[in-house]
This record gives sequence, structure tokens and C-alpha cells, in this order.
Amino acid sequence: MTAMKPQNGWNVWLAAFAVAFGLGASGSSQAPDTLSKAPAWQNPGVEAVRTQVLAWLDQRKPDDATRNKAAAIWPASASGLTGTEVLVRVAQSFALADENARRLVELCSKPRSQPVLPKQAWLADPKTPPFMVNNMRLLYGLWLAQESLFEEAVEQLGNLRPAEVVDPAALLFYQAVSYHALLDRDAAVQAIRELLDGAEQSPRRYVAVAKMMQEDLKGIKEDTLDHIARRMEDVRRRLDLGRAGKKVLEVEDGVIASLDKLIKQLEDQQKKQCAGAGGNMQPSSPAPDSQILGGKGRGEVNKKNVGSKSGWGDLPPKQREEALQQIGREFPAHYRDLIEQYFRKLASEGSD
Repeated sequence: MTAMKPQNGWNVWLAAFAVAFGLGASGSSQAPDTLSKAPAWQNPGVEAVRTQVLAWLDQRKPDDATRNKAAAIWPASASGLTGTEVLVRVAQSFALADENARRLVELCSKPRSQPVLPKQAWLADPKTPPFMVNNMRLLYGLWLAQESLFEEAVEQLGNLRPAEVVDPAALLFYQAVSYHALLDRDAAVQAIRELLDGAEQSPRRYVAVAKMMQEDLKGIKEDTLDHIARRMEDVRRRLDLGRAGKKVLEVEDGVIASLDKLIKQLEDQQKKQCAGAGGNMQPSSPAPDSQILGGKGRGEVNKKNVGSKSGWGDLPPKQREEALQQIGREFPAHYRDLIEQYFRKLASEGSD
């Protein structure tokens, strides 16, 4: 008996998911530094999952046609399935006998086409079996992360544990991805650590990307220009999703406060450098045009309230250029460009 092909575009969706996020038959990592270590979590066996799914289906008292479809999803050859392939078949099985599951499977089978997602209240209903709830939340969370809806992904994935789902590696990986995108460093580090504790059971791509995220998180420090740039990118992502509510305003206010702080630090640093140099090298005559000056001036600039919550996007060009020059003296040009783009975006939003 051959396996039933995924319905409702699942085969296309799964292939795209594999390309974009490294899912599918990528094998186990078999990392040599973890082979001697007892894994922190275990992948459930395919046969155990199959038994549990068919037991759930029996409780729904399906007709013969539904039973035959379920049998086609879970043939004897299914023993070689990878974790995400198992998850897909579990969701397909739920969809055979449950309308809520069918609608969620259909939603997750294609790119998001509506600004407001339908409520999935049944996933929080205590009457829904935990086995069904946990794995449908995992499926939904993976799709939300693919759509860059990281807040919603965390809502679905955040409190799930590896032992509760059929693909624990995917759970931990996408917890880490979502927390990393939201700059929740502690939560991301914890998810990465758990994933790497069972690295020998995880796809190689998961392990490789997790290690890169781990190194990346080590370098993130509050109120640095890198941290500010990441928060600007988070604002851009939220606005691209059509979200301009309280949360976005909070992030924007935080960015402005951090920029104020950074500019003030640069000004103070420049003053200290000038004070340490000493002396007053005032020129006796105007400098010729197009000549680089060799003297050391005071380096002081007029303080501008460039970070006030009102009028930030409408800052006069001269004052904005002074702030950008302060940043440009210390950091690479692409940071200056990024902040300049951000100013322009705020200005255009303020004029709407």
C-alpha cells in the first residue's frame, strides 16, 4: 500500500518549508561532541505516534472511507519518516475527522492572505485532547514563524515542551528562531541550549543555525548601535505586517531613547578627548577652500533635543545631519544609512 500524498497543497508547502527553513530529510546531526552525552529529549518513534493517532481516530468512530484514508497516511513504510513529515501526517489525520483541524491545516497550507488571522479558540479548550492540541499548535507555530508572525508563533510554541509533541527538534528550533527575532535573549538562549542538548537527534541544519544564533546572541548588548539597528528592523517588520499599534510605538520610543543615549555618549566622549588634548588652536586667518585642517579644535557641538517623542520625524535637516555626523564618526557607514532611512520613515508617517 502506498502512502497518500499530502492533501490541500501540503506537498508544495512542505517542499517550500524545507527550502526556506531546512526541514525535511536532512538527517541527524551526529555531532561528535554530543555523542557521549545522554540526550535531554527523545524523538518519539513513528510507530508509537501512528498507534496514538489511530487510537484518537477510533474514538471519533469514523466511517470506512475515513479509516481507509488514515491507513493510507500511515503505511508500513512510514517508519522512515523524519520529524516534520510525521507532524504533517499527524495533522492530516486530525483533519480527517475534525473540522477545526481541517480548517487550520488548510490555513497553514498556503501563504497568509488575510491581515487578521481567524481565532483558534479550540486550541485553548480543555475538552480538546492534549495530544491533538499540542501538535496542532506546533504545526500552527511553524507556519506563523514562516510568515514572520513571531509574536503569534511564541503564543503557540512558547509553553510547549519537547515531550508533548511529535517533532521536538522543530519545536525547540522555532522557539529559538522566534525569540531571537524578538530579541528575547534569555528565552532564545534557553531554547538553543535545549536543542543542542539533543543535537544528535536534530537535523544538521537546525544544529548549525542554532550555533550561529548562539554566537550572535553573545554579541548583543543593550543600547549599542547593533541593538538599536535590530530593533529598527523589528519595527520595520511590524509595519510591513500592517501593525502600528501600542507595541510598535513602545519599540519606537525605546529606539529613540537609545539613540538619544548613544548620541549623548558620543558627545561626552568627544568633549573628554578635546579636554585631554589641551591648548587652544584658533586659526589666525580663514582656512583656504578644499584644504584639510590639521588643528585640534574643541569639537563641541550645540546640544539638540533630537530624541524628543514629539517632532522626531520632523527634525530640521541641519540638526538631523549633526546627529548623523556624530554617529558617522564612530560607526560604519551602513549604520548611518540605516538610521537616516529610519528618520525618513518616521517623517513620512508623521505627515500622513
